[in-house]
Amino acid sequence: MATEIAMHRLALLTLPVFAVTSPALAQTPNAAPVIAAERAFAADGARLGIAASFNTWAAPEAIVIGPQGVQRVPDAYPPGTPRPADEPLLEWWPTSAGISRSGELGFTTGGVQVAGRRSGHYFTIWKEQTDGSWKWVYDGGSVASAANVPGQESEPVILPPGPGLIQVLRPGPTDTAPLASEGAMNAVRELEAELARAAVTDQRAAHLAQLADNGRLYVASQPPAIGRDAFAQALNAWPSTFRFGPTEGGGASTYGDLVWTYGKAVWTRDGQARQGYYVRLWQSQEAGWKIVLAQLVPVSPNP
Repeated sequence: MATEIAMHRLALLTLPVFAVTSPALAQTPNAAPVIAAERAFAADGARLGIAASFNTWAAPEAIVIGPQGVQRVPDAYPPGTPRPADEPLLEWWPTSAGISRSGELGFTTGGVQVAGRRSGHYFTIWKEQTDGSWKWVYDGGSVASAANVPGQESEPVILPPGPGLIQVLRPGPTDTAPLASEGAMNAVRELEAELARAAVTDQRAAHLAQLADNGRLYVASQPPAIGRDAFAQALNAWPSTFRFGPTEGGGASTYGDLVWTYGKAVWTRDGQARQGYYVRLWQSQEAGWKIVLAQLVPVSPNP
């Protein structure tokens, strides 16, 4: 199966390539650095305040998606803004996490608590920087119920890595930049387009076709749907159709086994047109590319 997936990946690339196996990339990665970064980020949130902590831990290209839409971190949280005296305590902690086989792209998600009251779930994408530190590149939340989320002392559930793949390199003695991430991004864009076409008539069937058996789905205001048995019921709470726009951004791991995406979403509820953004995390699995985490972030009518 691993060979079949690798050959499929090669077919997606338009440039001449050759493939090599990499023992280092075949090893099981360790998500501990991502979890440690999230916990340190959360600790700074309590110590420094929201704006300071978000700027401290953000990568230069980082974005947040919330009621105001897609924003760069300095626009969402202007640097140097004094911490308001009445700023409520924002707490969050990881309950699920994962990392790519190449070890430089990961995620965590978990409960959020504001002023001691549980209010939903966060979802953060992390990327290792050239100096070895970890910075987040995406942060967003969902108001899916957090009532039954494990406490802050719990250990996160780790997403198992996908099957080992072949690393794809450019030909030539010096130009050997990996192409696996490009092929992965192209493959996922095609699947996003396929999902969008199907969701116009039946979003439930469209999502069920793409969700991983071990995935997570956040649908407000239900608890997170974890695993295939919970997906169908959760999807019934969403409108029957969506109009999803093309992928506007995201990123792929160097190894090409983990991809995150976001784009616009439009739907109708209670006779009113609504809008927002989908955010999805895709993993290359034995069955092909599958969504391992999906959320919908509504946007204010006049952001």
